[in-house]
Amino acid sequence: MNLETQIKQMIIESLGLEDITAAEIETDAPLFGDDGLGLDSVDALELGLAVQKTFGLQLDAERDNLREHFASVQTLAGFIRSRRA
Repeated sequence: MNLETQIKQMIIESLGLEDITAAEIETDAPLFGDDGLGLDSVDALELGLAVQKTFGLQLDAERDNLREHFASVQTLAGFIRSRRA
């Protein structure tokens, strides 16, 4: 399973999105707001915790510019890859 699919699966499981599959989440679609997946600030907190737990990363909102990195599955995957390197 590639990283993008793994992230999509993590989003579904951590947020309890039962009515959607990983294939239905567009890799470059916005995660937040009305245009994409439609997640909100509470979802952002849950997603941040899931990323930390799943990928073993420590996130720092001030240092990491998380809003930019959590914009889409694609940007999140790039952020995770850069932190793993």
